[in-house]
Amino acid sequence: MQNPKPGVPTREQIRRAPKVLLHDHLDGGLRPGTVVDIARETGYDGLPETDPDKLGTWFRAAADSGSLERYLETFAHTCAVMQTRDALIRVAAECAEDLAADGVVYAEVRYAPEQHLEGGLTLEEVVEAVNTGFRDGERRARENGDRIRVGALLTAMRHAARSQEIAELANSYRDSGVVGFDIAGAEAGYPPTRHLDAFDYLKRENNHFTIHAGEAFGLPSIWQALQWCGADRLGHGVRIIDDIEAGPGGQVSLGRLASYVRDKRVPLEMCPTSNLQTGAASSYAEHPIGLLRRLYFRVTVNTDNRLMSGTSLSREFEHLVEAFGYTLDDMQWFTVNAMKSAFIPFDERLAMINEVIKPGYAELKAEWLFDQATAERPLASGSAGSEG
Repeated sequence: MQNPKPGVPTREQIRRAPKVLLHDHLDGGLRPGTVVDIARETGYDGLPETDPDKLGTWFRAAADSGSLERYLETFAHTCAVMQTRDALIRVAAECAEDLAADGVVYAEVRYAPEQHLEGGLTLEEVVEAVNTGFRDGERRARENGDRIRVGALLTAMRHAARSQEIAELANSYRDSGVVGFDIAGAEAGYPPTRHLDAFDYLKRENNHFTIHAGEAFGLPSIWQALQWCGADRLGHGVRIIDDIEAGPGGQVSLGRLASYVRDKRVPLEMCPTSNLQTGAASSYAEHPIGLLRRLYFRVTVNTDNRLMSGTSLSREFEHLVEAFGYTLDDMQWFTVNAMKSAFIPFDERLAMINEVIKPGYAELKAEWLFDQATAERPLASGSAGSEG
């Protein structure tokens, strides 16, 4: 009797599946060993640990501590070792390599150029160093048998006053590796409307931007990001769940903002592990991504800060597979959502979907056929197959 087609992917299949990442912070994804190396080379003596394994553990514990001060301290250390051209090139190249090794075929990685000026670099020199690193990492990934394309998102800090300058910087490098703009930082007290000049400028330039909204703060942050600022995507957007009412019988009612987000296919850059750390969700099984996927919002799966969360995009999918029983079909749905929402030209997005993503998942989904045939066909004995 033929076994049914297996639905839940294995850990190895999850890793090999082509994946797309839209929300990943460069300063949140360093290798612990790299942090130690650059600190030693540059004379930075502020690290809490100098053993890479212990330092990696410290980063995760600090991010899990529930203390905002300790969480922010983690970025103080990573930014401290990202103040020279060589350091930025190394960090960006390793980022591309690590993502490619995890099966990511397209990534948009964000960073704030204004946070990397303490060593005397200009904003332009920071962007050019990171772009050089991404290209080096793409090349090294190819040499390792992996394929990835990385685009940069330039981030302005919402508590600072340089968003117009960073928006202009993003626009000037839009044909040289930078695919869009972002604002990040504490939401409460720093609404996105403080940066309307930057967003209006980008819209006039027909450029793309995403906004961190609906993570630590609620629906007003999402509403402002969309209706006042005109964001193409929402960074996190997890609090849109506050505008969805689920009844005891399973019926669901969407408020007007949630309906707008779904109807307009606004991409949500959700980061499950990070959301657990910041208290935006209490567990993977209770993360709003489960309901939002069932309601066909344009949800994407992301890492946010791989070092602080001790995660990778494969691990994020592993958690969701365990929590919701997702199949390769679900993974493909999330991945196609992300590729549709990327900030590269339409024809290139379409080619990635049709020539990389769909064939990759088709191959993975077909593996059970060959495993089935091997399992059901016993090896012939010595003379059973011979002709008399």
